[in-house]
Order: sequence, then structure tokens, then C-alpha cells
Amino acid sequence: MDRLETVAGQVRDAGGQALPISADVTRETDMQSLVARTLERFGRLDVLVCNAGYGLYGAIDQIPSEGMRRVHDVNYMGTWNAISAALPVFRRQGTGHIIVVSSIVGRRGVPYMGAYSATKFAQVGLAECLRAELRGSGIYVTIVYPISTETEFFEVMTAESGFATRASGPRQKPEDVAEAIHRAIERPTPEVYPYKKAKWLAVISAIAPGLADTVVQKWGRKPIQAPQ
Repeated sequence: MDRLETVAGQVRDAGGQALPISADVTRETDMQSLVARTLERFGRLDVLVCNAGYGLYGAIDQIPSEGMRRVHDVNYMGTWNAISAALPVFRRQGTGHIIVVSSIVGRRGVPYMGAYSATKFAQVGLAECLRAELRGSGIYVTIVYPISTETEFFEVMTAESGFATRASGPRQKPEDVAEAIHRAIERPTPEVYPYKKAKWLAVISAIAPGLADTVVQKWGRKPIQAPQ
């Protein structure tokens, strides 16, 4: 909560309004409360950004079942819980925008990221169906496909997986992802690739999946010394 308060202070200093709320996306009641408090404070809800998530590394047969369930609860069910809380409000308003932050591995799986990738594919399936259901309603759905982003993601994945990994490939700054989302809010679009070249991986995967298998081999996360 202290970090939320810091960001809220920055928003207020810039002339905006902020309502920091600590909540757990895996709890339906927390998401319902989040939406209710937002409506109480601001009178309406315009945009929902589903960004909560973390990574889990390992071969499919090496991932503990409990770890798989937990990453699913946070990454996928957390998205579902948030959307389920906000969608009735958007329907009443006749307007709204749901933004689901998936990952490029939600378009094409990468070796040893199966648990995380599965949750991101699930997010995409949910969002695509929802976008079709809401077509013409005034409610937009956007899916964002970032590549590796310079955040605390890797530290959390190391802690959750029990050992550190390394991978080659491009990275992007969180500011680049935020700006891409900002543009999508101003001009709604179905899909956003903050790192534009990443879209080609999705294209190659669709038209030449065998070639895509070869391409992603070099991006598989290799284990390095486990944390002490």
C-alpha cells in the first residue's frame, strides 16, 4: 500500500485524482469492492486494465501442481474476477474499455515457460470471445502483447520457481508498454504489440508453426545458479 500511496501522490502532484486500493485479484469480493469504491469516488468507470500476473519457470513435468494452480489463479482467474466485477457497470453505462495485458508468449509459447504461457493463452481466449460478444455495444476489449519488460517480473519468477534463469532476446521498458496502452485508450484497437517486431512471431506461428518452433528455441529460459 505504501507504494500505491507514492504513485497516487505523483498523480495528485500532476493535477490528477487517485484512489489507491490494496486488493487481491484472486478474490472475487476484493474485485467487487474495488469497482464499488471506484464508483463511489468517481461516479463512473471508464477503463479496466488487467495487468496483475507473475511468471513460473520449468519443464511441464517439473512444475508442482500447486504452483500451476496458483499461477492460474492469479494470471487467469484474476483477470476473470476483475472483468466480471467491471462488466455489469460497463453494460449499464453503455461504454467502457477492458484492457487485458497478456504477453507475446500468449501468442506463441516459449520453452520452459509453459505454465505462464498457458495462463496468457487463456487470457487471450477469454478476451477474444468477450470482444466478439461485445461488438457494437460501445464496450471495447484490447489485448496487449508485451515482450520481456524491465520490471520486477524476473525477481518474482526466480522466487516462485526456486532458481534463476537467463534468456536472450530483446527487452522493452515499462514506459513503452504504458505509452502503447495509453494510445489504445485514446483510440481503441483490438490488439497492441508494444514491441512492433513481436507481431511477426505471431504471424510466423500461424503460417509456419514448425519454423516458429525453431525460432523460439533460442529464447528459452536457461537455468543459472539458484538463489541462496
